[in-house]
Amino acid sequence: MPVEILTADVVVPMTPDRAILTDAGVAIDGDRIVEVGARDALAAAHPGATARHLDDHVIMPGLVNAHHHSGMLRGTAEQLPVYEWLRLHIDPMHRVLTAEDAEAAAWLCYAEGLLSGTTTVVDMWRYMDGAARAASALGNRLVTVNYVGEHPDFDYFDTLDDNERMLEEWTGGADGRVMPWVGLEHPFYADEAGQRRAIALAQRYGTGLYTHCSESSLDVELFLERTGKRPIPALDALGFFDVPRAMLAHAVWLDDAEIALMAERGVSASHNPVSNMKLASGIARVAEMLDAGIDVGLGTDGEKENNNLDMFEELKAASLLGKLRAMDAAAMDSWQVLEMGTLGGARAIGQGHRLGSLEAGKQADLIAVRTDTPRMTPLLTEGPYANIHHNLVHAVRGSDVSLTMVAGKVLVDGGELQTASMPDLIARVRGLVPDLFARRTAYLDSAGEQTGLMSGLDEG
Repeated sequence: MPVEILTADVVVPMTPDRAILTDAGVAIDGDRIVEVGARDALAAAHPGATARHLDDHVIMPGLVNAHHHSGMLRGTAEQLPVYEWLRLHIDPMHRVLTAEDAEAAAWLCYAEGLLSGTTTVVDMWRYMDGAARAASALGNRLVTVNYVGEHPDFDYFDTLDDNERMLEEWTGGADGRVMPWVGLEHPFYADEAGQRRAIALAQRYGTGLYTHCSESSLDVELFLERTGKRPIPALDALGFFDVPRAMLAHAVWLDDAEIALMAERGVSASHNPVSNMKLASGIARVAEMLDAGIDVGLGTDGEKENNNLDMFEELKAASLLGKLRAMDAAAMDSWQVLEMGTLGGARAIGQGHRLGSLEAGKQADLIAVRTDTPRMTPLLTEGPYANIHHNLVHAVRGSDVSLTMVAGKVLVDGGELQTASMPDLIARVRGLVPDLFARRTAYLDSAGEQTGLMSGLDEG
């Protein structure tokens, strides 16, 4: 197969020098990048290559969605703080969710991500075989995190047996694009035996361990009541960080000592600004985490706590929220935020050596963003007013992505999904939703005041 050269007016490779290359491109051999450089130089170095130039585009690395839940509750679980939201909407849905529902949701969510520039997604979801099948067919990269409850009060989630089967059957799947991890929905969704088994599984299979932590102030109160420690020291004492990679979703309510401990133990985090604002969870101390050397990625969270899966919107929200928290317009600058959405997210999932930037030897995961839009005008690549990085963070929308490539394969071209029919994916979910809601309503009617059984968290 000949080398392929993809060029554009501008390339932003997200290398440490924060280079902006004009009239440049990427040479690709199979699933790998072999060279990044000027258009003429690439043509001269690879005379037999097939070439394609994208006028009025910028090429950049694909975005890494470091925290996501597939689902089909968009716009129907609104205006509640996180634990009430879980009790009244999310946990009852999980009680009646079927494998068919879960797989259909994964197909639609991954397709939405690809169309808006997400090439890698960390999905904490149910019935993960279906999610892996969806990613295999659609072409995206996927870290599977089973939504595990290993506690008598939370026996309606996936189990660690389900999780172990994913590790055995899907590790290395889809030519390495499917990467199973161990998941706990929340540390308290497992009893002590379950917590210890989750840690042991991550150790045995040499993979990551992922959970929600310190999303709301109630997390801190629960940990203090149950363990006498704040969340991060409590997890450390449990052995949660004695694994190849430990990652925490949200990490909003951290004190200085917890940030230092996470940095010391190599724990990564996902910052989910839109979700944290919508559920009124708080504003994460992202600048302090980055300053401490913690790998922090960006995530949309789920369709129900965000309402879309547009990672470009997440870039803007992360920058603006960071400025507001610091009351400093210079905080969370555009380069810093772009890195969180690309190389930072790749590092957070232990894949920085393979993903997240356009460099020789890395996987050919990239996107092309239109520049012939009002949002990208003016487009200045050099000088004191160079603005392409600012526009990518503060102006671009996911709908401006016209091409998405993963492992050298074009999955979105001309803004159209190439690996599935989007109308069919939408129709499938629309067809399943009425019965899912009917089953959930029946459960809610039967459960009465015990809806969601969140007493398992409240009472210990």
